[in-house]
Amino acid sequence: MQEKIQKQMAELSVEGSAGGGMVTVRMSGLKQVLGVKIESEAVSSGDIEMLQDLVVAAFSEASRKVDEAMAGQIGGLTSGLGIPGLM
Repeated sequence: MQEKIQKQMAELSVEGSAGGGMVTVRMSGLKQVLGVKIESEAVSSGDIEMLQDLVVAAFSEASRKVDEAMAGQIGGLTSGLGIPGLM
């Protein structure tokens, strides 16, 4: 079962964004960064601190989506086991 979950998570790809899509992070289910997209408007303002905050927020959203997907995968696989307190 663990191998099945790992395979599914490795194939998963999620996106997290911030600033109305000014920064987008694509992440695998194993939380490996697959890509980062930064719109030119985010850079042209010259506000480096804002850009840094947007990057952190986009990474956090992508990571949260991976966690939610993992919980869903585990919940789906363990729901038929009838173990009290497990998802």
